[in-house]
Amino acid sequence: NDIAPGAEDLKLVNFSLQEDENDLIPILKEILVINPDIKLMGSPWSPPAWMKTNNHTIGGSLKSEYFEVYANYFVKYIEAMAALGIHLDAITVQNEPLHPGNNPSLYMTPEDQAKFVRENLGPAFRRAGLKTKIVIYDHNADRVDYPMTVLNDEGAAEYIDGTAFHLYGGEIENLAALHNAFPDKHLYFTEQWIGSPGDFKTDFSWHMKNLIIGAPRNWCRTVLEWNLSSDINLEPHTNGGCTECLGALTIDNGNITRNPAYYIIGHAAKFVQPGSRRIFSTASDSMPNVAYLTPNGNIVLILLNEENIAKSVNLEIDGANFNFLVEPACGTTYVFNKS
Repeated sequence: NDIAPGAEDLKLVNFSLQEDENDLIPILKEILVINPDIKLMGSPWSPPAWMKTNNHTIGGSLKSEYFEVYANYFVKYIEAMAALGIHLDAITVQNEPLHPGNNPSLYMTPEDQAKFVRENLGPAFRRAGLKTKIVIYDHNADRVDYPMTVLNDEGAAEYIDGTAFHLYGGEIENLAALHNAFPDKHLYFTEQWIGSPGDFKTDFSWHMKNLIIGAPRNWCRTVLEWNLSSDINLEPHTNGGCTECLGALTIDNGNITRNPAYYIIGHAAKFVQPGSRRIFSTASDSMPNVAYLTPNGNIVLILLNEENIAKSVNLEIDGANFNFLVEPACGTTYVFNKS
């Protein structure tokens, strides 16, 4: 809904998905043909510039007089995508609301986010009959006080499914405090990048420990890496956007290179099917791990040996004991068929 400077469009008559129809929507439709059960989350990086205090895609805040029209903007987007067969399971209110330097970006205080959800976004979703989940924050683990503030607003909390986190600041263990304070609200890990050209050993170990293992052990229901793919020049990206973000795949005229994120996600995604539940496994500083019970009754155990020596592991399941070695500097996924 980009319009001339100084103009406004309170009824959103200029709203359009035309830009998305060039590339994004066709790719999403291809993905849904391959996996129609995949869940999609939308995350805005900026409202239209005319709704903002600085009339720019970078930084600024949402003008209070446009809170209601921006809520309607969300509704129009979700309904327009649904009309094309693309259902959004969830949205976050704002990507990285405390980082106004991206292109695009928006600065949004927790008080404004709570008010926006309470008075505008939540009621707009309810009036439209939308089932799309509303997820707050979507920023780093060093500011758990932000979602605490929003969720302490009871009027906002009734519309909120949960909180999304990144880990460019803080410790993954910080998330447990939010879960303990609001155990009925979900947690999601939604972004972490790997800088090009990448260092496989270092990147793999850190992301396995903190994301694949650490995020679920601290109550996250998802782990998302940034980003899926790019070309050999790390494009496309916005002007002023990330010039060093290494995709899970690098695509060069049909040739595919698999990068660290591909293997990081693969250790879980190939074996922990949707509907799996994390189950108890003994916490260990020397062998970080996480375990799941899958819908078909299997147990999946993901382990990380950070040291340069092989380590022996003893596993007890329902009274049965298993001993095995985990290779040096290695992440390992074991699947135990209970049948």
